[in-house]
Amino acid sequence: MLEHTSADTQAAAAAAATLHLRITIVGATVDLLHDVPFHEAGPSLVAERLGLSVEELRQHFPSWDGLVLAAVDRWNGGRMDEVTREVGDGSTVQLLRAVVASNAEDRALVRLLVALLSVAGNPEHPMASYLRSRYQLFYAQIKRGLEHDVAVGRAPHTMDPRRGAEQLIALYEGLQLQALLRSDLDLVPAFDRAVARLERGWTERFEPQAARRHSTWSDGGWEI
Repeated sequence: MLEHTSADTQAAAAAAATLHLRITIVGATVDLLHDVPFHEAGPSLVAERLGLSVEELRQHFPSWDGLVLAAVDRWNGGRMDEVTREVGDGSTVQLLRAVVASNAEDRALVRLLVALLSVAGNPEHPMASYLRSRYQLFYAQIKRGLEHDVAVGRAPHTMDPRRGAEQLIALYEGLQLQALLRSDLDLVPAFDRAVARLERGWTERFEPQAARRHSTWSDGGWEI
């Protein structure tokens, strides 16, 4: 009986040590991706930071792509949890504004996410399917948030949440891309200005632009 207890304890200790090392590896990968551009990072640099061999690292994470995804989930997920707590029961626009403010303070995460969008755009890449699924979840979160905002009166009923999510995410992503390439862009005020215009447009019911007809001349003047 004692022999079995001792063996179980040793197995539990070994499993805990393995889990701790895996958590440490993911954390080191987050730090590396913060310091080094995505295209320059690799398993050898993570192993070097931890004093491991690449072979030891691959025993826990055989795939570099898998390790990158684990690091992104840790980094971005932790940031989103913090932002969500700060915003509380605020509106979807307030949530996205808080994300923008967080990104303005740490451009490294934005650079990584933009790089991974390029990867996700290649259906043949091993990470593409997972990255696309995460992007769909982000879109669904914003859409559900806008649906709730309409339901509680924080957003106008003239706004279609599906289209509103498309527009809000386009604004969010477009400004962040500009901020990476334009040092003169103050990201948060730019977001505030653009959202104010967007929300004003949401108060109007959308009507497709009427097809233009050719103008013709008659004795009474131009007929449109």
